[in-house]
Amino acid sequence: MFNFPEHEVEPIVSAIVEISLRKEGLILIAIDGPAGSGKTSLANQLSNKLNSVTTIHMDDLYNGWEDALTATLTKHLEEWITYPLKEHQGVKYQKFNWASNEYGPSVEVRDIEILILEGVGAAQTMIRQQADLTIWIEVGPQIGLARVLNRDGAQILPYMLKWQERERAHFLQDQTKENCQIFVDGSNTQIM
Repeated sequence: MFNFPEHEVEPIVSAIVEISLRKEGLILIAIDGPAGSGKTSLANQLSNKLNSVTTIHMDDLYNGWEDALTATLTKHLEEWITYPLKEHQGVKYQKFNWASNEYGPSVEVRDIEILILEGVGAAQTMIRQQADLTIWIEVGPQIGLARVLNRDGAQILPYMLKWQERERAHFLQDQTKENCQIFVDGSNTQIM
């Protein structure tokens, strides 16, 4: 786990506060970028500085390694997240169990004030159309890979190498980075 410097976090907090002052209802924030860039860490830092934050991790929504950044994910995001939010409902999604390689029971979240969706694919086109703020965290592939392996173990190296290919293809096709509103350098974080 690591932290982003305060001078990078505070402007994001200010932007979210500004959005909350001019908008009624739920605020949707998407944090995207390559694996190991610090998306979960930034989401945690924002949650600690803001009130009433709900975070949904993309790792909980993927359908395993092979079917993660596909039309299945986009369909799930629409059914589980964006459509219910448009209808002013809570979100209800199935959390993927990586140990059993299948979806587990549904998770339901109601009365959301600020929703942070974080992970690879969080700021894809369909989410950007509804999001109030999109954040891209940049990190080089070697740094990202080293962080993920340090966090999750060297046994996932073959999966991660394939994952990096898939995420690059996804980002290129979706133009995610080019369409995010805030850019953060994930290589400048402080390891804790």
